[in-house]
Amino acid sequence: MRADRLLSLLMLLQTRGTLTARSLAAQLEVTERTIYRDVIALSAAGIPVYTERGPGGGITLVEDYRTNLTGLNADEVRALFMLSIPAPLDQLGVGDELRMALLKLSAALPASRRADESTARQKIHLDAGWWFQPEEPTPHLKTIQTALWGERYLDITYHSDFAADIEMTIAPYGLVAKASVWYLVGARKGHIRVLRVSRVRQARLREERFEHPPAFDLPGFWKSWCDEFESSRPQIPVTLRVSPSLAKILAENLPETLTSPPKIEPDGWQTLTLTFESIESARTRILGYGGAVEVIEPLALRRSVEDFARQILSRYP
Repeated sequence: MRADRLLSLLMLLQTRGTLTARSLAAQLEVTERTIYRDVIALSAAGIPVYTERGPGGGITLVEDYRTNLTGLNADEVRALFMLSIPAPLDQLGVGDELRMALLKLSAALPASRRADESTARQKIHLDAGWWFQPEEPTPHLKTIQTALWGERYLDITYHSDFAADIEMTIAPYGLVAKASVWYLVGARKGHIRVLRVSRVRQARLREERFEHPPAFDLPGFWKSWCDEFESSRPQIPVTLRVSPSLAKILAENLPETLTSPPKIEPDGWQTLTLTFESIESARTRILGYGGAVEVIEPLALRRSVEDFARQILSRYP
């Protein structure tokens, strides 16, 4: 542990210049006395580290002591340090290791490239989470990860779409995080399955191992599976008559749902067709548009919207 801490201390001094013992102690989660002992150890190893007393002082390295990482241009440095540590990697327990790796890379950069790193961090931030998406509990993620790395079978209890718990044995081929939601990709009885990790009620490692198929391509499989999933979702066409202002909003924000060019009336109202997953989702969206929309077809949806509108009016006589 001390060797790791000494290396971390050295990397922090290389990347951030002069730091106080208090700041280093807080970042490395040790006492200030431990920091001073580590400084003595680094000096004894021949590393030119020294302390400066008084205001503005602290612990620092001799200015020209650093290892340069050559071969990276400005665009490559910016691309590298656009990476943040997403929540899924923290859940897998590799966040600290990735932070340390980036810190080592940053320490090895020439001074001219460290400016590119700082600029990239301030201008680009990647957030993989959805708005208002509740965090899904994944208590068995680490067990699944252990089975994945060790190529060991898993006995799991899975809560299915039909609210039933199913016991199965699966060979884990990979883990995928999509918008902070974890999915397990694995083989069961010769078929590839995709399971939502939050629905795994129980997970137990088996001693029995499996051979991971060398030809299995996780990114390629995931793309194909997502494409098939999207195409298999129910699509209900809905013909609407909408106001000019709403037509503009729909054209700008929902262009992928338009199935045909709109018919424009002299007063600017338009008749167009949108697709929805269900009658219920269509009704919810349409009621939110108020009087700016009229359902033409299907008739069942039109009647449902009328019924809900009457119910609402009865509450506000």
